[in-house]
Amino acid sequence: MTEPRLIALTAGGTGGHVFPAEALAQELLHRGYRLALITDHRGRSYAGTLGQLQTFRISAGGIAGLGLLGKLSSACALVAGLVQARRLLRALKPAAAVGFGGYAAFPTMFAAGRLGVPAVVHEQNAVLGRANRMLASRVARIATSFDQVRFLGASADRAVPTGMPVRPAVAAMRDVPYPALDQRIRLLIIGGSQGARVLSEVVPAALARLPEALRARLDVSQQCRPEDIEGVRAAYAGTGIAATLQSFFDDVPQRLAAAHLVIARSGASTVAELTAVGRPAILVPYPHATDDHQTDNAKAVAASGAAWLMPQSEFTIENLAARLQTLLSQPEHLAAAAGCARAAGTPDAAIRLADLVETLMHKHEEVAS
Repeated sequence: MTEPRLIALTAGGTGGHVFPAEALAQELLHRGYRLALITDHRGRSYAGTLGQLQTFRISAGGIAGLGLLGKLSSACALVAGLVQARRLLRALKPAAAVGFGGYAAFPTMFAAGRLGVPAVVHEQNAVLGRANRMLASRVARIATSFDQVRFLGASADRAVPTGMPVRPAVAAMRDVPYPALDQRIRLLIIGGSQGARVLSEVVPAALARLPEALRARLDVSQQCRPEDIEGVRAAYAGTGIAATLQSFFDDVPQRLAAAHLVIARSGASTVAELTAVGRPAILVPYPHATDDHQTDNAKAVAASGAAWLMPQSEFTIENLAARLQTLLSQPEHLAAAAGCARAAGTPDAAIRLADLVETLMHKHEEVAS
């Protein structure tokens, strides 16, 4: 019996890279492929499907934002990673390589391009990341999460919109109907893996300014940094608002499906999950994100009618209170935005990405035969 073909996946440790890699891994395993995961020392100990794969660690390093010594150290690590990746790919002989951005993926994808391995990079944001920009001319295809991606430039002809794969637990919530906004109003406030301090500072104070009758109907689930929880709890005290505060929610898919409105940052994973489930949101982009990519993400979602963009400079107690009072008093607008969010989602993104990888492999095999 012929051994199943091997596909190499490479990703760093952040959620924006891990979640789509996890979703693609599950789809490719379902199709009968063998998988190898290549990452660097910054990659976390993976759970789920990725944690079950044969894993190889190589050197890698980014140079953005570092001082001279830091850049020299990272450059040396990057060169070492390129040598290691080339040697590793020669030994593994993968039928294809798929990278999910970041400097952890750069050595492997660069080596794959040089060795003639069919290579795909996936871009999660509406702005092509710096590592992916350097790889764009060296890979066969750039899978994108958004129809329009800044900095594609001359590589636009290699771009294929596949959407952003989400966790299966999130995808499973897609068919949960948007809840009727009758008595209770459920708000979900999330700020990425570690929360966002500005949300902790502004949201409770803005909610406290709502009319008493409206406050009494609120059920708030808010993610906070551990050091901020007690301060946020004190801010909610005496407001009449039922608030559940945690530094980490392990049931985000369920809370997302139950929410009438979400207030969040606009990282790639967050906006993908909002549109996968179909929930309206007020998006507050992290202003210091590389190339301001979170603003591009938020603009794309807002343009579809699924969200309202509030730059952090405008995300004040007064502005948020006014926006919330308007939205929560117009349930038909929230329901319409939920419909737009669902329409903007790509629930089959992992399937599309796997199809793209298979197509490239088949073309490569036909040329080689």
